[in-house]
Amino acid sequence: MSPRKAPSRASGTAKNPTSNRIVIDEDELLASETNNPKSTTISETEVETITEVDEPTSADAQKKSQPAKKSKRRKSAKASKKSKSPKQPRTKKQKILLGILIAIVVLLAIAFGILVYKILQKVEEKDFARTEFPDPIYSVLTGEEISDEALNSSPTFCVQIPNGNDGGRPQAGLTHAGVVFEAIAEANITRFAAVFQNTDTSAIGPVRSLRPYYLDWDTPFDCTIVHAGGSDEANRALKAGGQRDLNENLTYMWREQGSGRGWNNLFTSPAKVAEFNSANGYNISEVSAFPRFTPDEIDKLLRDRKTVTETLDKTECEGENCTESEVEVTKEPAYQAANKVQLNLGNIKMFNVVYSYDAETNTYPRSYANGETHLVYDCPSGLSEPQTTTACGDLVQVAPKAIAAMVVREGKMADNYHEDIKTLGSGAAYIFQNGEVIEGTWTKSSQDSQIIFQDNDGTEIKFTPGQLWITAVPEYGTVTWE
Repeated sequence: MSPRKAPSRASGTAKNPTSNRIVIDEDELLASETNNPKSTTISETEVETITEVDEPTSADAQKKSQPAKKSKRRKSAKASKKSKSPKQPRTKKQKILLGILIAIVVLLAIAFGILVYKILQKVEEKDFARTEFPDPIYSVLTGEEISDEALNSSPTFCVQIPNGNDGGRPQAGLTHAGVVFEAIAEANITRFAAVFQNTDTSAIGPVRSLRPYYLDWDTPFDCTIVHAGGSDEANRALKAGGQRDLNENLTYMWREQGSGRGWNNLFTSPAKVAEFNSANGYNISEVSAFPRFTPDEIDKLLRDRKTVTETLDKTECEGENCTESEVEVTKEPAYQAANKVQLNLGNIKMFNVVYSYDAETNTYPRSYANGETHLVYDCPSGLSEPQTTTACGDLVQVAPKAIAAMVVREGKMADNYHEDIKTLGSGAAYIFQNGEVIEGTWTKSSQDSQIIFQDNDGTEIKFTPGQLWITAVPEYGTVTWE
């Protein structure tokens, strides 16, 4: 079958009166395609691509002399799918808007980053605050660390404690004292005035009578004076001075029975003294104590003091032949060492004191010249009026951290029996702490003022934290060390 020709205008087209547009009868085309399937078909799209030619209208008759415009052709849909139109360049306005958008995104990202950083920083600060420790608080009395500054104002109390072999030994509670004064009471027998604050033991004693020089040493601590009577001079001075006075009173003390202590059987406790203080409105103490090193300062001092060796060059010659070698030399410590201390207060060995320095604990375990170790009871807290010999466990050795031996002028009181010690003025002093001895002086200007210890250069001496034991050595006594 021969290909079908396009229908002529006479048979297959209708002419539009206002245009030369050729219109093809679609029904005729479909009928032709049905009768001749192999013939070339003209799609609707191709129909639309037939060239349109604008013929001049009456309005355009005057423009016949002008060349006819070129006809426009529209690309087929297939062609448009195969080729993409090139991207149009962005206008200036679009570029500005895009820049603003990018800037906003960047600013938001920065703000978000800052927010996250601040949140993380707060978390880190909070975590750090949990592990950060506050500055240590130290006891004015002992120089040791305490948990609360208010404890430095807790009421203090000073107990007169005997040291005779007539029931006075072994004492109870002495290891809990911050400061202990030791001096002859009478007949070369020594007695202690022990200063306590924030103590948790359950028994202190025995309690014995007061002497005026103990009152002078006790007063700067603003303490309650705990005693059982006293010499006439001491009782008059106590009444005149107006110090807090807890004289023998079984409401706040007790007698220990069945322990073989004889008349040295009167005891008290921190809890009972606290009841007395509370009942009398003694709620705080303004303590004047001794200057102290901090524990960290002592640790550094001891580290720096360790024996150091130095390497030196050594040359040995035999005739003209010389050889060189290195040798280690031990450097001498820059302090006056004192590992054993003896304080002789009189001619009775059981009251003369010997200290042996323990470098491991930095303490001075205490004994007597007769070879007796100074042992005491450390009664656990929570016991009510315990019998020291049965309820307070094993004995422990007294071992203060520092010792001060002050040379004093002594005599007898009016009864020619009780000791009289001159407490005001000055005298020689020897300080033993950290394995060394410091020679100097002591000075006290009034009953209310604290003793000042100075070295021979006039610098006030600071003491190692812990218990300080101060012994009044008569001018006729001796202080030796090695």
